Amino acid sequence: MLQEESDLSLIIAQIVQKLKGSNLYAQLERQAWASLQRPEIKLESLKEDIKEFFKISGWEKKLQNAVYSELSVFPLPSHPAAPPEHLKEPLVYMRKAQGSWEKRILKSLNSMCTELSIPLARKRPVGEQKELLNKWNEMGTDEPDLSLFRPVYAPKDFLEKEFFVELGLTTGQLGIDDSTQVPPELFENEHVRIGQKVLTEQDSAAAQQYIRQGSPTALRAELWALILNISSHPEDILYYEQLKTNVIQHDLLVDSLIYKDVKLTASNDDYYFVFEDYLYQVLLCFSRDTSVLSHFAYNSASPPKSYIRGKLGLEEYAVFYPPNGVIPFHGFSMYVAPLCFLYHEPSKLYQIFREMYVRFFFRLHSISSHPSGIVSLCLLFETLLQTYLPQLFYHLREIGAQPLRISFKWMVRAFSGYLATDQLLLLWDRILGYNSLEILAVLAAAVFAFRAVNLMEVTSLAAAEAVLADLSTLKVMPLLQIFLFATVT
Repeated sequence: MLQEESDLSLIIAQIVQKLKGSNLYAQLERQAWASLQRPEIKLESLKEDIKEFFKISGWEKKLQNAVYSELSVFPLPSHPAAPPEHLKEPLVYMRKAQGSWEKRILKSLNSMCTELSIPLARKRPVGEQKELLNKWNEMGTDEPDLSLFRPVYAPKDFLEKEFFVELGLTTGQLGIDDSTQVPPELFENEHVRIGQKVLTEQDSAAAQQYIRQGSPTALRAELWALILNISSHPEDILYYEQLKTNVIQHDLLVDSLIYKDVKLTASNDDYYFVFEDYLYQVLLCFSRDTSVLSHFAYNSASPPKSYIRGKLGLEEYAVFYPPNGVIPFHGFSMYVAPLCFLYHEPSKLYQIFREMYVRFFFRLHSISSHPSGIVSLCLLFETLLQTYLPQLFYHLREIGAQPLRISFKWMVRAFSGYLATDQLLLLWDRILGYNSLEILAVLAAAVFAFRAVNLMEVTSLAAAEAVLADLSTLKVMPLLQIFLFATVT
């Protein structure tokens, strides 16, 4: 009991410390000072009166949402004497594996610099800055020669039920109960009404619980922003503009990697090619955003370092490269593309993506023991397949079609680019609702179960891949429900 109280005190102290540096803290302080002029604020009951003022004026709810947002990404409590690397990843062998992986990525990046005689970063000449600024909203029309650039890595190089009770067969679900065959008065109308009430209350925790049954299309953008605690303040728009200025002024090697990735993936996608300009804007700004570095406190990875020319090994001349510490890989732009359907204002789109990345997506390309990490998702996928479809699992193993070789790329991309967009957004509703990526492994296993009859007849990896090549016609929620609640072992 004492240990639990001690852990709680530590968490509270750390969250308070974090919020003290936030814009919300400054706003609360200003509101508290301003409230002193109000007649209902009495000196003898100052503390209680200000608390009551915060409650009535809505500031208490904003503070609750900020605390809830911090708790969503807060590392699990550890021993006070534990070194910082234990917060990033408690298992030594996982830390070593991640370290080896980072060395391999850096070697690839540095060798590309050497081969192409291109610096990691340079200041753009004034003429080039003006040209980029003029075509900021139509970067997709640019056709730079990227033939010599190669992705630093691609997913292939990187090789329980009670939790999802709200997805049960007896619970209404958007993605099933809103189909044209089901009268809307049975579920959809009431679900929309509750969603509107949740938005009126502006309660992050309630929104997260609500979205486990799926979000109505018209409310999704607002609900996701509420869960992620994103609101468009003038200073957020200004921050985005500062990042944009940095892009205009400086050219980074990773810019070419971003261009190449968008051209190879989203630009060739039937759903996402229209958002090409948005993707460049968001990803180029993201690469410059040093606020992203703070997520490395709970990420098993470490941001890569570069040294000023001639100062190799001298820490005082080291800088993080790229400035956000994240080297984009093949398919990275597909984390942004689906969000373009929901958000059309660049700074809002940017904020949502950044928060989705530091909460969820980074776990899909770093090695850790976290339950939502890619290693745990691989284990969960194989365990589900062996438990519920043992014959299929061993048949595929026998013919050299390791199931994980096929499903891995789906999970690393959170199924973006594989599912139809409306189905992908229903899936991502549940990621936000459960604050977990484990649903990705469950869906991957459910897809194998759905195609099991065909897969039992294949005799090679190529044939198995052909059976699972097109997921664009699949309906996510029926697959998940059947696999979780109607599969007989």
